[in-house]
Amino acid sequence: MKPKHEALVSAYGEFEEALLRRALYKVGNAELASDLVQTTFLKTWEYLIKNGKIDSMKAFLFHVLNMLIIDEYRKKKPVSLDALTEVGFEIPVDDSDRLLDFIDGKSTVLLIPLLAKKYRIVVSMYYLDGMTLTEIAAATNQSKNTVAVQIHRGLKKLSALFKVDTSAV
Repeated sequence: MKPKHEALVSAYGEFEEALLRRALYKVGNAELASDLVQTTFLKTWEYLIKNGKIDSMKAFLFHVLNMLIIDEYRKKKPVSLDALTEVGFEIPVDDSDRLLDFIDGKSTVLLIPLLAKKYRIVVSMYYLDGMTLTEIAAATNQSKNTVAVQIHRGLKKLSALFKVDTSAV
């Protein structure tokens, strides 16, 4: 039986070209294919050093290469913004939705004072002051569930007011 080093050197001479063809066919990039083949032999060497047993060197090498190709396919490929702009891609800038959301939010905040007092207090505490349900419950001496229901009902009333308000404009 050949020593590990000699077996790998022999396999390199015998299978390197076939592995390279396979990798090039799968990834379509000569440099990447060469890197994958080199990594295949490196991983095989690491396996042999750890006293791994290989029955068929050719099958083992192709298996390792196929796993590396699969890993390469699964990698997220970074896309350069410069490369995209060179081929004519422009980033669409449409802030109209954001602007409408901002305006709707401002309009909604202006409608909060029109709510009944019990809804106005909890809705403003939750959305304007950023308090949690637990904090509001403690501040208003109510249960957390009651506060949640009041916020929900307040939002429904606010929504109805908003729809009436915007249709009049």
